[in-house]
Amino acid sequence: MTSFESPKLVAKIERWPIAGSFTISRGAKTEAVTVVAEVNHGGHTGRGECVPYARYGETPEATLAALAAMLEPVARGLDREALQAAMPAGAARNALDCALLDLETKARGVRVWDLLGRPAPRACTTAYTISLGSPEAMAAATAKAAHRPLLKIKLGGDGDGARIAAVRKSAPESELIVDANEAWTDANLEQNLAECAELGVTLVEQPLPAGNDQALARIRRPLAVCADESAHDRASLDGLRERYDAVNIKLDKTGGLTEALAMANAAQALGFEIMAGCMVATSLSMAPAMLLAQQARFVDLDGPLLLARDRDGGLRYDGSTVYPPDAELWG
Repeated sequence: MTSFESPKLVAKIERWPIAGSFTISRGAKTEAVTVVAEVNHGGHTGRGECVPYARYGETPEATLAALAAMLEPVARGLDREALQAAMPAGAARNALDCALLDLETKARGVRVWDLLGRPAPRACTTAYTISLGSPEAMAAATAKAAHRPLLKIKLGGDGDGARIAAVRKSAPESELIVDANEAWTDANLEQNLAECAELGVTLVEQPLPAGNDQALARIRRPLAVCADESAHDRASLDGLRERYDAVNIKLDKTGGLTEALAMANAAQALGFEIMAGCMVATSLSMAPAMLLAQQARFVDLDGPLLLARDRDGGLRYDGSTVYPPDAELWG
């Protein structure tokens, strides 16, 4: 292929088995379904991976269709700046944004952090997720992970006090963050927050449903509360200030690394702490988020650790320490 040929976009759905199952308040799944975008030009291939999320009305098939609609703009030379206006925030734009970034680094022979004028990323400590279950099941799973310094505990509403107590007993030394995935109510919010604070939990993620979280502004919060489903891109930040102390920035919500980095800067300017989050996916999804992780107080990039296997050439994990990507994987 010569550089005079037009860039070519291809996309495909991939399925990655999860080790066991992954359970949150909205249900369980046994595989991660991802969509990979590849942009080929000048003998180079840029790749990006996304996870369409039903919670936001996304499906793998609709994501493929959204990417197919970009075939002609990509062939005409669409760049990342124009992409931000050409597609809405979401999984499809994330895959293409990261593919265009990867392609640009390979065409120029530079690493992505040099391209973006940022310092080289350092290895960081990621959270490790404990799926929702009975207190006994969660205690058993936690005991196997108690050597990890940071655990993220999925909760589900009623009975969460018993769950977090069982987890804390099994991992007395680990820092704990919890994620209710919108499962709490105004009625149990303060009790659940108090129980988490008493057990030394550092942060609670999205306790109430997005759009019905006004109670967070009316109460005294005994520990930090982080927005996830309520936080998408920069436009969502202003409405969160009285209710949340932190925001979980995920590339699949922001529509790519370009917006994620801009959102992190804007969030920090407003006083929010940052969590760099992920969906369950391969290292190709995690690699771009390693740049975002450099600004984060909490890093939750354990997706590949929850899979039965990762893609070849994936990120290196040493326990809970995750290292920046090799150029062959991404960026």
